[in-house]
Amino acid sequence: MERPKVLVTGIVSRDGLDELFTKCDVTYSETEYTRDWILQHIAAYDGVLLMGVKGDQDLLDAALKLKVISVNGVGFDHVDIQYAKARGIVVANSPQSVRVATAEMTFALLLSTAKRLHFYDRVVRTGHWIDVSKAEYQGMTLAGGTLGIFGMGRIGRTVAGYAQAFGMKVVYNDPLRMAPNAEAEAGVSYMGFDAMLETADIVSVHAPLTEATRGKFNDAAFDRMKPTAYLVNAARGPIIEERALVKALREHVIAGAGLDVFEAEPQVGEELRSLDNVVLSPHAGTGTVAARREIAQEAAGNLLSFFAGKPVHVVNP
Repeated sequence: MERPKVLVTGIVSRDGLDELFTKCDVTYSETEYTRDWILQHIAAYDGVLLMGVKGDQDLLDAALKLKVISVNGVGFDHVDIQYAKARGIVVANSPQSVRVATAEMTFALLLSTAKRLHFYDRVVRTGHWIDVSKAEYQGMTLAGGTLGIFGMGRIGRTVAGYAQAFGMKVVYNDPLRMAPNAEAEAGVSYMGFDAMLETADIVSVHAPLTEATRGKFNDAAFDRMKPTAYLVNAARGPIIEERALVKALREHVIAGAGLDVFEAEPQVGEELRSLDNVVLSPHAGTGTVAARREIAQEAAGNLLSFFAGKPVHVVNP
């Protein structure tokens, strides 16, 4: 039986692909293929492990034999999943392996933001000193505070556990409310979106990017938050309107923000970069050796499961 041909489009951990190499004919490079190269060659492949390139209509039209796309990560907003379905192409994501690393990055941003480490670091590095006895230089104590989670999936639930270990109360908003017994077991309470914003001392974003969530955090949302509240986003940048966030931070509508994702990344607006009350990182939520290996394994496993007739993690059924 002819082995499936698989193209790995971007920089993916080679250590996670051993089984894929054993069972498929894999085209892999430690440097990124250009989009033009991919468009010229993708017609020969049965499967794609997608990283670093958009799965748009142009790419899908060029993929004459393609049967399955496995996204190297949990997000799939860069793939036209409905057009893929119309073409008979299964799209799968990798939701399990991103959980811990992304939750850890979220909590690192949360701590850095609430403790104002970015501001303190900048002050000390420039040879200055401040007296943190002054309220204007003080941050937030997590214990006794309330964390609001927007999107209570795998990552959101993990972050909730971390927050509870720090003595925080956790409330959440999600289109799919948890069952009462699951809420009780997790120690979390459901709130409407507006009520969550008004209640939380820190809001952490863990929702996927959809038409319903795009621009969800806008002027109206920030106006509902406490002036002492912080916002953390390690999900998808366009969920937050950057213009509105800059305005809220500059005018002290909210106290600060920690961001791993941006509305138009890799471009980050100069206004946002200039602010002292925001911590910024370059979409590095899964940027650990272990996480990248595990994501590659999961993405490769999706392809192998599909070729074995048992597709998993399908996002366009």
